[in-house]
Amino acid sequence: MRRRRLFAPAGLLARISAGSVSPRPSWRRQVYEFFHRPSRHGWSAAFHAVILGLIALNILALVLETVPGIRGRFSGLFLAFETLSVTVFTVEYVLRLWSCTASPAYAHPVRGRLRFALQPLLLADLLSILPFYLPFLGVDARFLRAARLLRFLRAAKLGRYSHALQLFGRVLSSRKEELLTVVSLAFGLLLAASALLYLAEHRAQPDQFSSIPAAMWWGVTTLTSVGYGDLVPVTPLGKLLASIVAVLGIGLFAMPAGLLGAAFVEEVQRGRKPPGRSVCPHCGREIDAGRALVDATEGASAG
Repeated sequence: MRRRRLFAPAGLLARISAGSVSPRPSWRRQVYEFFHRPSRHGWSAAFHAVILGLIALNILALVLETVPGIRGRFSGLFLAFETLSVTVFTVEYVLRLWSCTASPAYAHPVRGRLRFALQPLLLADLLSILPFYLPFLGVDARFLRAARLLRFLRAAKLGRYSHALQLFGRVLSSRKEELLTVVSLAFGLLLAASALLYLAEHRAQPDQFSSIPAAMWWGVTTLTSVGYGDLVPVTPLGKLLASIVAVLGIGLFAMPAGLLGAAFVEEVQRGRKPPGRSVCPHCGREIDAGRALVDATEGASAG
């Protein structure tokens, strides 16, 4: 019995090295999975839901704080809520930065954390809490009033917790080349239309169409079908060109809508798993559950 107890740890180590028993992850790894894999931890999913609600309340508080009557009446409540929010967001930011080295991509304790901190979402997190700490650093009050608008960046944190915003980000990433082509085409059309209207309307309206950049304001309002009416062509040639540009603007802005709509459908279909299929826990490939049941039945009958 003593010998069996003596060699039990060695057998356990052998099983761990063979992969049959996985060691308990470290605290750093658990914190990293808590923040980045909420589906595996019930508490993590609840924490992310609380963060989502806190972000929404922060945006509402920032909007209401601009109303003089509300700000004067509830200034103490706004300050207490801001302190609570910044405390939660600061703890979240520090824990994310501390635990990022659990990922192989950011394993280096210095360079890994620097690369992790320079990600757009991490920069937004830092800039959203920075205005709260600026008064303790002796920053000028005028700069502080402008910096407080950076709290709107807390809305960018929604991209980390909202699956819909993540889907939208994947859609934009998958169609970035096509969208860049459409934007380039729109800018070329805007420049050409503004130059033509400048040539057609400059003599008739030298004050309104004084230059091509001034005519570009007309081009923007016409292509977007807004038409403020502050710049209106009066010559026959100018009216003809304006009609053509207005029709082209309708078709031009329909192109990115079609591209994004098709990309949304592809992403949604890609995210859905076909019925009757599961994923193998060892290789990660899809398994046809119906086919596996048939094979098992045939093997049992053959045996």
